[in-house]
Amino acid sequence: MTDLIVDGVLREVEPSRFEAYLSAGTAQSHAANLMPLASGELGCAWFAGTQEGLSDINVWFARLDRAGRWSEPVQVSADPERSEQNPVLFPAPGGDLWLLYTAQHSGDQDTAEVRLVVSADEGRSWSSPRTLVPASDTGGVFVRQPVVVLESGRWLLPVFHCVRPETGRWRGDEDTSAVLVSDDQGATWSHHEVPGSTGCVHMNVVPLAEGGLLALFRRRQADAIFASRSTDGIAWSEPEPTELPNNNSSIQITALRDGRLALAYNHSSAADATERRASLYDEIDGDAITDPAAAEDRPPGTAFWGAPRAPLTVALSADGGRSWPVRRDVEVGDGYCLTNNSRDGLNRELSYPSITQTDDGDLHVAFTHFRRAIKHVRVSPSWFGG
Repeated sequence: MTDLIVDGVLREVEPSRFEAYLSAGTAQSHAANLMPLASGELGCAWFAGTQEGLSDINVWFARLDRAGRWSEPVQVSADPERSEQNPVLFPAPGGDLWLLYTAQHSGDQDTAEVRLVVSADEGRSWSSPRTLVPASDTGGVFVRQPVVVLESGRWLLPVFHCVRPETGRWRGDEDTSAVLVSDDQGATWSHHEVPGSTGCVHMNVVPLAEGGLLALFRRRQADAIFASRSTDGIAWSEPEPTELPNNNSSIQITALRDGRLALAYNHSSAADATERRASLYDEIDGDAITDPAAAEDRPPGTAFWGAPRAPLTVALSADGGRSWPVRRDVEVGDGYCLTNNSRDGLNRELSYPSITQTDDGDLHVAFTHFRRAIKHVRVSPSWFGG
């Protein structure tokens, strides 16, 4: 990684824009998740190892201090039999820092379970892992987006189900979303499906200034970002397409202090693709996915893999997510993701953004940079205009 300075120091690259790169020293880094901590520092968790789906993929964590320097990344998980992915940070109201993540066998997301580790010192040390949500006979369960705490004290944990097909390996065609709800600060959870959510995953819930809740979804069919609404976090409307495209890659939304919503995503879709992958894990050898089915043989409506994961864009909404008139690219490139190979520099995606606003008013965006590092960008809200 000789072309990137991965010392974790934020440097000003243009007026009001600072950048840093994070790496665990592994071939691949992916799926960052940012979270402001009680101390005023900023936490970031991601997964790293050789390649997504392999058993050397583990969760890592670092903290950004107020001087603009990231701490040395520390490894949080270490299951030698499973690929541990999609970390989510949650500062629980009681003071502990939760870190949820998934653990799966190889490229089989339908074997995934959600695990939890807890820190009482903002990530300097962690508890042993425990399974929070197990896999079932019908498939695995995944997380990607933060826990939301409502004014009532209710906790909402968005999940999505990696449904096991009747034949063949998991590809994501039948994945659905749900919300786990707790009214006793995580001691017990009830499960609530999102109706009509087949193909809608990475459910991202945000409370609205006008009242109620908005959820945005990644789409397996790589057509558009979908949206659903709720008043209580339990009953949700059937997801419908928004004006924004989606490429079957992750998104994240946050509410700004001024009442607007800021959404980080890739402004691309299957319509921008020149080729198509058979599945997310179609290049893993051994006992993982080795399916000879050609991507072009996939029936219409199935999961679309391989749409460009770029540009990395932030859009702003002032009407509760009904329109997104202000948009600016944070990073541009060709977004090549027909392979997950980052060891040989083949992957060029700018993806899986996480976005948050800190107490000083600045916006922070972290995202996957060519699957070789996590890139962190800090800007003022005025940088986006509007």
